[in-house]
Amino acid sequence: MSTTQDTQAPQDTLQKFIFENAAVRGEFVDISATWREVQARHAYPAPVKRLLGQMVSAAALLSANLKFNGSIIMQIHGDGPVRLLVVECDSELRLRATAKLDPALPIADDASLAALLNAQGKGRFIITLDPAEKVPGQQPYQGIVPLDGDDVATVIENYMLRSEQLDTKLWLAADDEVSRGLLLQKLPLHGGKAEANPLSHEQALETWTHAVTLASTLKQEEMLTVGIDELMRRLFWEDTLRLFDPVHPQFHCSCTRDKVGNMLKMLGQEEVEAALAEQGKLGINCDFCGKHYDYDPVDCAQLFASDAPAEALMHASGAKH
Repeated sequence: MSTTQDTQAPQDTLQKFIFENAAVRGEFVDISATWREVQARHAYPAPVKRLLGQMVSAAALLSANLKFNGSIIMQIHGDGPVRLLVVECDSELRLRATAKLDPALPIADDASLAALLNAQGKGRFIITLDPAEKVPGQQPYQGIVPLDGDDVATVIENYMLRSEQLDTKLWLAADDEVSRGLLLQKLPLHGGKAEANPLSHEQALETWTHAVTLASTLKQEEMLTVGIDELMRRLFWEDTLRLFDPVHPQFHCSCTRDKVGNMLKMLGQEEVEAALAEQGKLGINCDFCGKHYDYDPVDCAQLFASDAPAEALMHASGAKH
């Protein structure tokens, strides 16, 4: 395997590969620069960083196999001190992420996933597949399952097996600076070649077991300190891999003033006008990138202009004859 060194600032990289003559594919990702950008406007406790950073890598690994133009939105809704972890990644591997915490509940440095998100057993893991160009009447696909697992990787593996019927294994690691991950997936056997060879299913299982056994030797510290090219070489140096052109994930927030306006419209005119009466204007920060949007009474009146008669619009905006 050969690598190309970039003399510029290091790029995040996702490297796909398959085991030659075997029904096993894999992906390594180093998404550390994007992960640092996600954290730039937030001060999350260490256990939250670990979980959200692992989800960032996992979202990139799953999004790399999207067969449509759109996004994967991965969420964990919690019933403990962490109320929500959410990562969104589109088919171009543009990614954003955020967390919502309960300020009244303390978070221990060694808190587990269960303690943070499943204290009452009501935590839920949700994946939404959201096509960018929907046909009329089409809704995003959403899968919802209980938090079945002690870590992010196991939760996603169980979801993939239950919802997609795909044997999937994940190894994820994250800290303040680094987020890396490895995905292995057993591909379904089909077609004449597999059927013609009576040993193909046995051989496929053998290769899958071999790959998973090797990858299971990875330690968290190793993943955090060693680059993905070297990790691949250390694990699979005896195997013949076919590498694909690497791709480069990056941070991107899709928030716009129009989207914020639509969110206000969903709240309803009565609630928006009540907030204006109390505050004079509305200031809204994007949870993902921190961008600030201001809406004064005229801005808010314009949001509801198509639904309101002219005299109501004038009243809401403070306009006078």
